Amino acid sequence: MGDKTQTHPGAAGRAVAADHPASLRNVVLVGHSGSGKTTLVEALALTAGAVNRAGRVEDGGTVSDYDEIEHRQQRSVQLSLVPLEWDGIKVNVLDTPGYADFVGELRAGLRAADAALFVVSASDGVDGSTRMVWEECAAVGMPRAIVVTHLEAARADFEEMTRVCAETFGGDDPDAVLPLYLPLHGPQGPDGHAPVTGLVGLLSQKLFDYSSGERKESEPGPEQLPDMTQARNRLIEGIISESEDETLMDRYLGGEQVEVKTLIEDLERAVARGSFFPVLAAAPAAVGARQGIGTVELLELITRGFPTPFEHPTPGVTTIDGTPRGIKPCDVDGPLVAEVVKTSSDPYVGRISLVRVFSGALRPDQTVHVSGHGMTDRGHEDHDLDERIGALSMPFGKQQRPVPQAVAGDLVCVAKLTRAETGDTLSAKDDPLVMEPWRMPDPLLPLAIQAHSKADEDKLSQGLARLVAEDPTMRLEQNQDTHQVVLWCLGEAHADVALERLRTRYGVQVDVVPHRVSLRETFAHRSAGRGRHVKQSGGHGQYAICEIEVEPLPGGSGIEFVDKVVGGAVPRQFIPSVEKGVRAQAARGVAAGHPLIDVRVTLLDGKAHSVDSSDAAFQTAGALALREAAAEARIHLLEPVAEVSVLVGDDYVGAVMSDLSGRRGRVLGTEQTAGGRTVIRAEVPEIEIGRYAVDLRSLSHGTARFDRRYVRHEPMPAQVAEKVREQAGDS
Repeated sequence: MGDKTQTHPGAAGRAVAADHPASLRNVVLVGHSGSGKTTLVEALALTAGAVNRAGRVEDGGTVSDYDEIEHRQQRSVQLSLVPLEWDGIKVNVLDTPGYADFVGELRAGLRAADAALFVVSASDGVDGSTRMVWEECAAVGMPRAIVVTHLEAARADFEEMTRVCAETFGGDDPDAVLPLYLPLHGPQGPDGHAPVTGLVGLLSQKLFDYSSGERKESEPGPEQLPDMTQARNRLIEGIISESEDETLMDRYLGGEQVEVKTLIEDLERAVARGSFFPVLAAAPAAVGARQGIGTVELLELITRGFPTPFEHPTPGVTTIDGTPRGIKPCDVDGPLVAEVVKTSSDPYVGRISLVRVFSGALRPDQTVHVSGHGMTDRGHEDHDLDERIGALSMPFGKQQRPVPQAVAGDLVCVAKLTRAETGDTLSAKDDPLVMEPWRMPDPLLPLAIQAHSKADEDKLSQGLARLVAEDPTMRLEQNQDTHQVVLWCLGEAHADVALERLRTRYGVQVDVVPHRVSLRETFAHRSAGRGRHVKQSGGHGQYAICEIEVEPLPGGSGIEFVDKVVGGAVPRQFIPSVEKGVRAQAARGVAAGHPLIDVRVTLLDGKAHSVDSSDAAFQTAGALALREAAAEARIHLLEPVAEVSVLVGDDYVGAVMSDLSGRRGRVLGTEQTAGGRTVIRAEVPEIEIGRYAVDLRSLSHGTARFDRRYVRHEPMPAQVAEKVREQAGDS
């Protein structure tokens, strides 16, 4: 790694293809927004020769309708695929958004990749969300490397950032995070800043100078030797400590010279198995070079040090009925098992599905079985169906270039899968299989919407269905209590993109309205009511009288109806009618229009007429009796309470607990977890946490996350209830 100068770029304008998993590498770029991921991908593509006719790199990806959204948001909002070719190896580079609202795109990229490249800005450092993704990768043993970007910045300090990365990512073994290269600086300018002009290879002991616009190799001078020797010795010890040859360290400490070839082989094995994490340097925008500084070195690491798809275990696979099915990793001759990792729309081609093939091969015009299970909590229905896929292609900028097939381990774009959704499994139609879904964060920011016009109302349902089919981090709710359509999102930027997609992609204009929680009502004390429904207006009359008593019950009891009529005052056939009327009125509410719960309604007495009494009359009388009882009683407004679990760094525990108390929350307890973090459990009224997904991110600088679950309804404080009633009256 770092000794080669010859490159093997893919031909411009030709789709990069692979005919065997051994010639594939799938790598996902991870890093916070602004760390330079997209610029780095463009530089890698330029170095590898993936340019257009004008010699300019086009944006990678699977769709073209995001340009306006990304331009307006000034950030990436989608997972994009950029296939490259280097040294005869096809490299699928997955560029992920760095902003927390689009973590679903990041998780899709992690699912599709075999290794992760963490991009860290030399001027900004490592943020909390990047640290959490590193821990996720560590939990599954995914191979990782680190590239430090923005070395051209005036305040960039590669040595300090390498130390921070070792401290942050190394855990108990900081010597597992070491640089392979050191930046080479040119003469200081008038401002005292010495620009980065190249790299010093620690293993090869060569200088790679980019100052002329091309990568040139030379010998180090005496001014580079002290720093290089010290860093090289530490790197060699770090590599040897990961070697499978247990005698190598003793021989090295005994003065034996270890061949560079042996060191590189041990390094490659340690990187591939995820026990050593090299740090590289990159400054693709530092000079006007065709090959950005560090891009050749990165491509060498990816193609020689990162694992092939053979080394990626296949996620759990079952038959449709749930029977486990053993699938060999990346079995070219095995049954077809592929997964839709992203779904998007192209204005000219229609729906395009980005698919990772885990076993077998995918070919154009093949009929496959599409199975979607495990996403019912997000508004998706389980489904099993057969579909004929269209053309297979690879993105080349904004164009799609056809490919003849996609072998196990490869990624490919599939056209015209009209029913397949993100997360669905594709398999042979005569051997249907299901892959276990990958973990997605819960969307916890509610966005209540309504159609802007009648024309929009006709298209809204279909537009929303397609939106959640493409993005499994959104959840669609049709709230039966508030009669609102609620789109649950991960944050404000996520919600903004959802509205933009509805408008531009599906032609649906919507209005955002205040989100309402599902309130309830109950009686504060015992009360009685009399329902009298007597009418005579010619012809058949209406006659029904009933007397009831209402008393509160413990939370969760619902509506209990008791019959204590004696002497046939209310004929037996009309007692169910009274109950029906009571329950119908309870569902409509008795004070503020919210459903009545947790009361016992006892029918005590009544009167009937031999001719004019009827089922309808006694239903009406039952409803009137409940309303009269409510008019004589104090009615509590009940609000839903959620149990919230917040995972937060220890530095922010005090601020989070204080904030929860300010939301009328009751802290139930705390628990220490690994990595210097704490889980805070609290019960908080749902009306107070509508925007908690946004507020918590701001409070913890993006390092905390939470989940919530409904616990119960409980009485709302009088002053809060009064405010809610006033707001309801105003609307």
